[in-house]
This record gives sequence, C-alpha cells and structure tokens, in this order.
Amino acid sequence: MSYMSGESRTQKEKPMLLPYNIRTESPRDYEAAENLTREAFWNVYRPGCTEHYVLHTFRTDPDFVPELSFVMEHDGAIMGHVMYARALILADSGARIPVMTFGPISIHPDFQRKGYGKILLDYSMDKARQMKAGCLLICGSSDFYGKSGFTAARSKGIRYAHDPDGSAPYFLCRELEENFLRGITGSYTDPEGYFAAERHPAEFEAYEARFPHKKNWCCRGSWGNKKRAPRAFSLCVPELS
Repeated sequence: MSYMSGESRTQKEKPMLLPYNIRTESPRDYEAAENLTREAFWNVYRPGCTEHYVLHTFRTDPDFVPELSFVMEHDGAIMGHVMYARALILADSGARIPVMTFGPISIHPDFQRKGYGKILLDYSMDKARQMKAGCLLICGSSDFYGKSGFTAARSKGIRYAHDPDGSAPYFLCRELEENFLRGITGSYTDPEGYFAAERHPAEFEAYEARFPHKKNWCCRGSWGNKKRAPRAFSLCVPELS
C-alpha cells in the first residue's frame, strides 16, 4: 500500500531544491514524523486523517521494516518521511510470495510540489532493492508513481483483493528484481496494519486527542470524490512529486 501526501505537480520548471539529508529513522524521530504525517495528510483524502496513527501503530507490527523507515531533513528539521512493510501475494498456485509495500510517505506542506517526494521515494526504493525486495505493490496515482517506474499490477497478473470489480487502476506494481513476477498470478491484500484506525476507533480517537485541534474540511486530494480502495489513502503522497 502506499500513502502519499499530495504532490501531483503540473508546473514544467522544477524549483531550486534546498539542501537535504535522508537517513534511517530513529526512536527520537517518532513524534516529529507522526506530526509531519498528520500535517501532510490532513483533509487531503478525507476530513482529518488517520495516516499518522497507521505510522504510530506499525512500529510495533511484525510487518514493519525499520531499516526502510526514512526521514528527510533540512536544517536539522524533518521535512519528509516514508515507511515500508512486508506483504504477501497469495499466488494462484498456492504459494505465498513475499513482497513489500510502503506508505505513508509524507512531505511537509511547505515543501510539497517541489520534487522532494520523488527523491525520497526513489532513495527508499533503492535501499529496498539492496535488501533484496523483489517487488513493491501499492495503491496510488499512476501520474506520480509512474515517474518512478510503477505500472498497473493487473498487467503483471496480480489482482487487488479489496477491489470489488477487479479493475483497480490505482493498484500499482514496481519490480525491483527483473522479471520477479514472471509466471506468477495471484491476489494481494494490504497488511492488516493499514486498517488500525478502522479496527480500533476508540484507540485512534484517544491517540488523536494528543495533538493540537485542527478543523476538518472536505477532502482536497485528487481522489477525494472517487471510489478508492480501503488503503488508498496511504499510498498517495499529498502533492509530493
């Protein structure tokens, strides 16, 4: 799955980038990363957001990959974040094929639409490749993720279990190992951790109460008025590219 915090840019000229550093997240970053994720996703794909809670709960989930949880910094302050999780394809042959997914991926609103999202994504994918991840499966915008080599997963023979009619144009795939999916057909279900807020609403409300109050508005994201997959919010980077 992938959560993306809002960066579908239309301008042709890329703005000048500020100096940045990307490093592995540490426990001291947790609070800042969750605050960043909340700011990046607030009112983008739904009134308010739950992506920061997904990030919060995933850190104790066995599917979480701490080696692939990264922060992007400028002048010592966190401006971007991405996390990865282990997932499975349930192959039609009966095999269980290990893959990975990612999200939420967030860029602070002050730095969105400038190219930082793609930089962070591409960096993290290279690190996932070094960890021998063969394939990434997410839900998200092909306009953004296509720039990093993602294509429709259906074209690779992989179905999205949550899609009611089986078309799922937002269900995307990137093979990190060449021909990783050759000869494989099957179904993909998002890791359970992405449904933490829906499964545990009281816990989510208690967690959200820790943060300063923010007003809920109508969704402003590009998918706001479209039918989306259950986990689509995590895959989309609000104006990240």
